Amino acid sequence: MSLRISKPGKHALVVETPVMNAAGVLGFGDSYRDLFDFSAMGAFVTNPITYGPWSPASGTRVIPLPSGVLVHTGLPNPGVSKVLGAYRDLWKRLPVPVIAHVVAHSPEDMSMAIRMLEREESVAAIELGLADDISTAEVEWYVRAAVGRGEKPILARLFHGASADHARAAIEAGAGGVVAFAPPRGTARDGRGRLTAGRLYGPMVKPMTLRLVGQLARRLPGVAIIASGGVHSEQDARDYIEAGAAAVQVDAAIWSMPRIVEHIGKDLGGLSLTRPVGMDDEMFALFMNKSSDDPEAES
Repeated sequence: MSLRISKPGKHALVVETPVMNAAGVLGFGDSYRDLFDFSAMGAFVTNPITYGPWSPASGTRVIPLPSGVLVHTGLPNPGVSKVLGAYRDLWKRLPVPVIAHVVAHSPEDMSMAIRMLEREESVAAIELGLADDISTAEVEWYVRAAVGRGEKPILARLFHGASADHARAAIEAGAGGVVAFAPPRGTARDGRGRLTAGRLYGPMVKPMTLRLVGQLARRLPGVAIIASGGVHSEQDARDYIEAGAAAVQVDAAIWSMPRIVEHIGKDLGGLSLTRPVGMDDEMFALFMNKSSDDPEAES
């Protein structure tokens, strides 16, 4: 069975199972290939890509926390031209669609990067990484500009805490769905006692993200929401689906448990895709609970 997580059309994004990696955790497809089966995912999301090369962040880049980790990378990448030269053949061989994550850093850079990716047969869709605290008007402008560059589906990754108005602006501008959300930002002291800013990963992200995903789903029925944040188990993924997400992205859990993607993919493969048409949220919640409690339902 398959699931469409973008608007219908010639180039609609269709996945076979509603789980994928989040941008920035699996490189450009060359990392972890020998540690788990990529075909267990519905799609592969690349590391962030910019038009020109970006250098890594200086100083401390990873700070362990009691319940997670703070990461500050600077989004290093060699630029879209070199990324394509190095990885297009690999992407063609992957058993799942490739979603290129493009950083919406500036209108010019974003447009030029998307123009190049539009010509690539190995790229099935584009995930647009929108800046933190962007306005609804800016969301609409960036997404509309991205959509206008070609025919590939555009997914808009919103900043953590973005409102339903931000998501609505993205959809009305032509996005096929929204990714909710980029990892939240935080600040912590590194090993030398210096305060360092970065993005937060870990199980503690899930409760607050789950609440926000539920709010989006209730206020924007019918919109394809890909939930991202704190997924560390099959039940975490199920919780997001029950809250109204169409699919989930797994981030930091892959670093320590690469095969978690396989487990979640198998768990969700026969669950969310078989949700009967017309089943309301209350009925679906009962179905989900019964499935998790019934040993035969898991076999």
